[in-house]
This record gives sequence, structure tokens and C-alpha cells, in this order.
Amino acid sequence: MAWVGKTVLVTGGTGSFGSRFAAHALRHLKPRKIIIFSRDELKQYELRTGGLDDPRLRWFLGDVRDLDRLRRAFQGVDIVIHAAALKQVPACEYNPIEAVNTNINGTRNVIEAALDCGVQKVMLVSTDKACAPVNLYGATKMAAEKLIVQSNSYTGDKGTRFSVVRYGNVVGSRGSVVPLFLNQRNNGKLTITDDRMTRFWITLDQAVRFVETCIDQMSGGEIFVPKIPSATILDLAAALAPGCKLETVGIRPGEKLHETMVTEDESRHCLDLGDRFLLKPLFPWWSEGDIVNANGHEPVAVPPGFVYSSGTNHHFLTVDEIRALLGELRLLQAA
Repeated sequence: MAWVGKTVLVTGGTGSFGSRFAAHALRHLKPRKIIIFSRDELKQYELRTGGLDDPRLRWFLGDVRDLDRLRRAFQGVDIVIHAAALKQVPACEYNPIEAVNTNINGTRNVIEAALDCGVQKVMLVSTDKACAPVNLYGATKMAAEKLIVQSNSYTGDKGTRFSVVRYGNVVGSRGSVVPLFLNQRNNGKLTITDDRMTRFWITLDQAVRFVETCIDQMSGGEIFVPKIPSATILDLAAALAPGCKLETVGIRPGEKLHETMVTEDESRHCLDLGDRFLLKPLFPWWSEGDIVNANGHEPVAVPPGFVYSSGTNHHFLTVDEIRALLGELRLLQAA
């Protein structure tokens, strides 16, 4: 196992993904040490006292905007998972410079510190909103992806490798539509933006396992995209709150009807690996011979004009499947 005896650092380590990944790694991956890097001392305290406690854990206060602190934290680190970001679309629209400073400049700092400290692998956790972005959050994550991919040109003989995972909405994450609908159904009315809207859906545990396997598989410069189901907003509403009245309020600024994870332009350098897609970096230091076939599926080029969109996905969750998934995650509370 590539993880045994390694030191792993997670930026944004007190977030939903970071804390779940740390717990998963402690149980299954046998690392020597896991460093939780975040700027929120209260969340670190709550995680420690809430059960995420292990002698292999280290708790570092710091901000990805602070390059010196990153350099200190990255000493002796083998693998960095960069999950720190400002993620709320309205907050990023209202505070654009803050979004740029964290999501773009912070990513640059992660790259600089990783190169300076000889980190082996860096994986950026990105989002479908980085693909053909229409809001500032998506634009900053697109820029972060470009920085990470291109940084493989800077490694020289240091051997540091940088790659990206890009996936869709995490079911039930903070600030998402699931907790909103659960709260609204008590009043008998749900607000929806547009009844045509669709989204990709992935569970937090699926996201954690996907990132793990992509780090195993990466050789540097790839963008990995999971094959995951879509759901319509109407089916989600029917699953969460059957019988509730629906009020259409219109698409908010920075929102799309459908999300995309592979555009038609990207499809020209996209490979199908069975359970995921791989976007090849268009640089001379990478070739298809670099692919580590971790899932046993031979890479196949996608057909011309291919687009991976939540609106034209081959797999849509039914109302019953949504209810089963939410029940399994304990998100479908009794009305």
C-alpha cells in the first residue's frame, strides 16, 4: 500500500471532506501521521473532543494564504490533499478578493511550499463548477486547476507531482439543497429555482474513496472525474418532502440549469477508465504510458463531441433511489 508509513497533510482538514478523509485514512490506510491544517481552532477542538482523536493526528493552525506557515507545516510531508477553499457561491460573489486570495493565491502557496519541501504528491480537490464556470467561485477553482496541472513543469529533479480531482455536489453537505429542503418541509412549501434543474450527486464516503484511489493512480497533471449519477430537483423534492407545495423562485446569479464535468473541448483529451474519466494534460512531460491502471480498465478515448453533463447523464437517480440514499446517510429525517 502506497499510504503505509506516509505523512499526509490535509488543508481545510476540519471541513466535511477533510475530517472524513482523516478518519478513513486512520482506519484503513495505515499512515505514519496525518496533519489537519486549518484556520479554525474551534472546529479543531470540536473534532478532537467529538471522537477524531488518534496519536497519529497532528493539529496545525494556519491559513493557506500564509506561505511561511505552509512551508513549516509541509516539512517531512509525503502527500498533500488540498481541500481548503472559500466555497459558498454568494459569499464569493460578494467578497471576490477574498475568494481570489484563498482559492487562487492559496493554491499557489500550496504549490510553492510543496516544491520547497519535497512533497511527493499533491492532489487538489476541485468541483464541477470549475468546468465552464459562470460564477466567481467556479472561476477561482478553474484557475486553481490550471495552476496545479501546470506546476508539474516546475518540479525538475524534486519529483513532486500535482493532480486534480473534480466532482459534483456532495449529498447533504453544509449549505446544500438537502438541509434546506428538510428545513422548509416543516412549513409545507419548498422553494426551487427551476424545475428543469439537474445536478451530479456523490456521497462524502464516495468522494473520500475516489480521492484515495486517484492519488494511488496519479502520475502528475491529470484531472480525474468520477462517473456518478444525476438527480433532478423535482425528484429530490419528491423524495424529501412528498406532498409539499413547490414555489419557483428563479435561477440565482451564478447558477446553471445543468452542471458539466467534461466539456466538448476537454473531450479531445479525455480518456474513459471505466469508473472515471481522465483529462490528459497537454504538456510534453506526460504520455498515456504514464497511466497507472489502478482499476484494471484499459484507457479508451471518448467519442468526438462527448460532453459529460448532469442534464444528459446516462444514470439518473429515481425518487426511491434518492430516498434510499438519504435514509442510508441518515439525512431523511421523519417529517
